[in-house]
Amino acid sequence: MSELGTFIELGFRHIVNREALDHILFLLALAAIYRREDWRDALWAVSAFTLGHSITLGLAVTGALVLPTRVIEFLIPVTILVTGLENIAVRNRAAGLWHGRYRAGFTAVFGLVHGAGFANYLRSLFTGSIATPLFGFNLGIELGQLVVLGMAAIFLAGIDRLLALRGRGLGLASYRWRVVGLSTAVVVVAARMALERRPW
Repeated sequence: MSELGTFIELGFRHIVNREALDHILFLLALAAIYRREDWRDALWAVSAFTLGHSITLGLAVTGALVLPTRVIEFLIPVTILVTGLENIAVRNRAAGLWHGRYRAGFTAVFGLVHGAGFANYLRSLFTGSIATPLFGFNLGIELGQLVVLGMAAIFLAGIDRLLALRGRGLGLASYRWRVVGLSTAVVVVAARMALERRPW
C-alpha cells in the first residue's frame, strides 16, 4: 500500500474504532437535531467542523501550534457536553440567534479542539515529510466521519419511525423526544469522560 493509502486508512480507522468514542459521540450529538429536511443545515455544521479540525490538525502537526495533551483530552468531552446541552436547551432554532445559524460557528470552534486531538495521535507516526501523511490522514478522517454520520442518519430515522408509530403521529413532540433523549444520553457519557480526564 502507498504512503497516502496507509495514512488514509489510519485516519479512517482513527474515527471508526472504539477508541474514537469521543469523536463519534460528538458527531452523534451534532447530528441529533437534524431531520431529513434539514440536510443543508447539517451539511453546514459538518463542513464547519471539518474546517476547524483541518486547521488545527495542520497547525499542530507542523509544530506551529503546541497544545498540552491533557488539556485537549479534557476539552474534547467538554465540546460534546456543550453540544448535547445546547440540543436540549434550544427548542426553536429558527426563532433563535441568527435563525440557528450560529451552530456552524460553534461547531467550527469545537472542530479546532478535535483537530488538536487528532494531531497528537498523528504526530507520533511521522518519519519524514508531513504533506502526504497530513493530507491522507485528514482524508481518512473525513471518510470515517461520512460513515459515522451515515449510520447516525439511519439510526435517527429509525428512532423517528418508532416514535411516530408509538405516538400516532405526534410530529414535533416525537422529534423533541428524540432530540432530548439522545442528547441526554450523550451528555451523561461526556460528563463522565470529562471528569475522568480533568487535568487538575
